[in-house]
Amino acid sequence: MRAIVFDTETTGLDPAQGHRIVEIGAIEISNLIATGRVFHVYVDPERDMPEEAFRVHGLSREFLADHRNFAGVVDDFLTFIEDLPLIAHNAEFDVRFLNAEFAKLDRPPLDPSRIVDTLAMARRLHPGSPSSLDALCQRYGIDLSRRDKHGALLDAGLLADVYAELMGGRQAALSLQTVAVNRLAGQSDLLTARPSPLATRLSDAERAAHQEFVAGMSKAPLWDRYGAADKS
Repeated sequence: MRAIVFDTETTGLDPAQGHRIVEIGAIEISNLIATGRVFHVYVDPERDMPEEAFRVHGLSREFLADHRNFAGVVDDFLTFIEDLPLIAHNAEFDVRFLNAEFAKLDRPPLDPSRIVDTLAMARRLHPGSPSSLDALCQRYGIDLSRRDKHGALLDAGLLADVYAELMGGRQAALSLQTVAVNRLAGQSDLLTARPSPLATRLSDAERAAHQEFVAGMSKAPLWDRYGAADKS
């Protein structure tokens, strides 16, 4: 199954207070494995950058001013995500910002049925345990050494690894195949011997050539003992 794992960075916590998206990172996965398709843009928020937000992601107003605004990237983003499921951590936050940006451009909001929230998944799987992205990376042994600040593409990559673990690990598909084989093994009627043997495909000439070859051996071949046992 194909899906998109994504993350955003913003100027603040609430689009209703005028905060905007400043970075989008997205990775396509198929059967829990990254396909190599990646989407990453910085976005000019067309406003100032609060110090609190700058401390989180390190994206300055001056840096972002050299990039396209959301109207300039929206079509590329929508083309990338197609109609695939969208996976995010604390998805309500990211989706609320995206929908606010869409509304400014008279674009329809994201369909809620497409959204997969890994925060909700983690809380169901590990009730009472920390469920931040950092905490889940530590739980599953995912390398955090590159993450000195938040970054949308870096966090999307980490989340893809976390999502795979939440789904049972990247060997889940192989495990499902093993289960199927084990179930098949339990169906003895499918694995019993044939009611009658298959007809031989050896020609008379091939059989004669084999007998001539065996007769030339200095010792009787080992398999003759089994043939003799079968005839006794």
